[in-house]
Amino acid sequence: MQKFIWGAAAILLFLILTFTLISWRRPIAVAAWMNRRTLTKAGFNKITVQSSAGPQAVFIGGEGPTLIFLHGAGDQAGAWAKVAPHFTSKYRVVVPDLAGHGDSDPRSGPLSVGSIYAGLEAIANQEPGRVIIVGNSLGAWAATLYAHAHPERVERLVLVNGGPLMGDRPDLTLTPKNREEARKLLGEITDPGSIHLPDYVVDDIVRQAQHGPLMRLSQTAAEMPKYLLDGRLNEINVPVNLIWGESDKMLSLDYAKRMQSQLPASQLTTLSRCGHAPEFECPRAFTAKLTEILASPIFPIRGIGTASGEAK
Repeated sequence: MQKFIWGAAAILLFLILTFTLISWRRPIAVAAWMNRRTLTKAGFNKITVQSSAGPQAVFIGGEGPTLIFLHGAGDQAGAWAKVAPHFTSKYRVVVPDLAGHGDSDPRSGPLSVGSIYAGLEAIANQEPGRVIIVGNSLGAWAATLYAHAHPERVERLVLVNGGPLMGDRPDLTLTPKNREEARKLLGEITDPGSIHLPDYVVDDIVRQAQHGPLMRLSQTAAEMPKYLLDGRLNEINVPVNLIWGESDKMLSLDYAKRMQSQLPASQLTTLSRCGHAPEFECPRAFTAKLTEILASPIFPIRGIGTASGEAK
């Protein structure tokens, strides 16, 4: 018995040391695995949806009207682990890996906004009835493109620190080549009061940026302008709620207000002490605001019933 106990202890110690080493060398991959596991433990089932971009991985949980959560560039479905489970009691919650991210195809080669849109289109089109789409950053861009093409399928958009307009900060790179560039980027997209990431995490951000979806997206930068909707947001015949982290200096409040001025029906809600990805940085405050928004009546399109408004 004593030998068994010592043997079990040795195996446990080995597993702990192995996990610690992996966490130190690949903290982003470990965090993604843990967040995806959180979705599974919360009752989400992982399925595959076929699309013209290839098979798309999707986590689905709950029952009711369809609520789709779309993550930002370089991320995956686990980004919503602290938010999505709160809505399964009232909604059928759909959380995909965007095309080229997580377990969704294409797995290699240049990655285009067109492929990301194609993956979303296949996922949203298979859902019954009209859908609500919540998108952060690149996810907000893809969500707006879908609403533009299929307004009859969308009940409401919730765009979070992202959209289909040209950005205001060409000086920032999303593919940092070293720790200094990564620190500069983090400083622009997070609140100054947020947790200071240790160097080994920042170094992993650099590794991911140079070899992951962000680099693959950068390889198709020349064709991105055709997916922008500058000067065309008045064609979005869908009510739009904007939730904006005030501390985001990459896509600032000015960007949000630029979108709002063009949208036929929109309301802006801001989050203090929060940056570009509220689902990470301030998930409780974000979840509370989103819950409040989804419980509010759908406001009519400007010219039919009301104008755009702003809320804190």
